[in-house]
Amino acid sequence: MFDTMRAGGHESLHFHRDPASGLQAIIAIHDTRRGPALGGCRFITYPDENAALDDALRLSRGMTLKAVLADVPQGGGKAVILKPSGPFDREALFAAFGRLVDSLGGRYISAIDSGTGTGDMAVVARHTRHVTSVSEQLDPSPWTALGVFRGIEAAVSVFLKRADLHGLTVAIQGLGHVGYPLARRLHDAGARLFVADIDSARVARAVQELGATPVVPEQVHATACDVFVPCGLGNILNPQTIPALACRIVAGSANNQLADADCARQLQARGIHYAPDYVINAGGLIFASLQYNGRPQSEIEDKTNRIGETLRRLFQRALAGQVSPHDLAEQMAREVLEGHDQALPDAAEAEQAQTLVAGSGACYR
Repeated sequence: MFDTMRAGGHESLHFHRDPASGLQAIIAIHDTRRGPALGGCRFITYPDENAALDDALRLSRGMTLKAVLADVPQGGGKAVILKPSGPFDREALFAAFGRLVDSLGGRYISAIDSGTGTGDMAVVARHTRHVTSVSEQLDPSPWTALGVFRGIEAAVSVFLKRADLHGLTVAIQGLGHVGYPLARRLHDAGARLFVADIDSARVARAVQELGATPVVPEQVHATACDVFVPCGLGNILNPQTIPALACRIVAGSANNQLADADCARQLQARGIHYAPDYVINAGGLIFASLQYNGRPQSEIEDKTNRIGETLRRLFQRALAGQVSPHDLAEQMAREVLEGHDQALPDAAEAEQAQTLVAGSGACYR
């Protein structure tokens, strides 16, 4: 276990079982050098404890990268609760989780994630102050959607040379708390939508309200489109799905989209441009972080909108160096954590780099 933690750079792992409520939880704290670990609480069915542990380790590391590149004063962490197979008292379970969070003394701040909602975090808040997303007004999902929308605009601008999204074809996997508001933004911007979700009611709503075309969930990644937008669970980009992709850009809100780092290079070899998930989906983290620290909404909105500019410069720098945006983003995050902050180039530098690429005939694809 310590070798696993060392390999991933994790600081601590916390396992907790509460027989009275049935709680079985893991909290992974990846890095607190920049502040307490902030990350959501995932509550889903896992095939076994090892799968839950792997999720906590991968997601917490991703939260550190996200926090660094979003420049918020926290580190990365993640909690996973193994969903009981039989009947359980949800309020008692999340009360027990709140006591667990409080026992860590502020090293970990919780928030919503897959399978949890603001009502759950409101229960947690009765037992600890180290929590956010405690009401509908504090739901970070719309902010995640805003950041992904700005990121798609940036990717389309850089890679497709388009000034707007009108007529763009977009395939969206998942129409949940993030996927649906993102779909609405894309529709309002003039994009043509293909949508998939395991919940047929969500798909029907998108068809009726947004004029979307329904797609079978198992085939949405293979839909011919300009942009594929994964908004479900992770590992959608893997050796089995990547050869079937029929898009030019992948830019979505799901965490851990890549099965492993080599998948970023497989995308690059196919000429498919990938927006690193922990950069494009940082809007929710930005909201949770700044709201927790009492910052005004205007600051939150400005910082979330800047995700687009951050990605635009990242893409242009990746083009100039003929490297994957994923590899470049990881390199930059590591440099910041090690105290060697290598800032993104300013707009003038990025434009000059892009001109050099065009003039030399070099190509990211």
